[in-house]
Amino acid sequence: MALFDKLFGSRPEDHPESRLPAERQAAVDGSTRAHEAARLLRAPTALMQLSETEALAVVGFMRPKRFKRGTTIIRQGETADTGYMVLVLDGEITVETLIARRVNPVTVTVLGAGSLIGEMALVDGAARSASCTASTDVVCAVLTREALEALIAEQPATAAKLMTAVAQRLAERLRDSGHKLQIYSQLVQTMQQEIDVLMPTPEG
Repeated sequence: MALFDKLFGSRPEDHPESRLPAERQAAVDGSTRAHEAARLLRAPTALMQLSETEALAVVGFMRPKRFKRGTTIIRQGETADTGYMVLVLDGEITVETLIARRVNPVTVTVLGAGSLIGEMALVDGAARSASCTASTDVVCAVLTREALEALIAEQPATAAKLMTAVAQRLAERLRDSGHKLQIYSQLVQTMQQEIDVLMPTPEG
């Protein structure tokens, strides 16, 4: 409990978006953990485009949350309650996805402190594209869509910078996926050529 009290000057059940601006600012300014969360929010694995001041402002609208090891934080295909983004502060999260004709999910990556999950659903509210499970006990900070709307109303410039950073992050991920798909296509083509050499058609 002490960790949460120190994190943003609030308890996990508090709704930071309902605070008065001065109260929220005072809470994060006086919290070492809030400054640490802001530093992680600006990590290369998160939203490095934000300034320290902007990151701290965003943290003021986030709420701390803790997950026990083995807890499913996000479930692939889930459409209800998708309006939130999670910043990992401590611990590790395994990201898995289900692929057609496979019974068991495929592990995509393992994320640690300074990583973001769920930012796409925060923007479009669509179904979750992967499942995220706590590999260890996890401490994180959550930004809900309601909190984002409050940030937009109160600090539109910071909110715009946040959304731009999220959009850039999603674009980078899309480019990376496209590059991997290109490599995969080239590999399939090369393998097919090798098969054609080893097993020529009757006409050949």
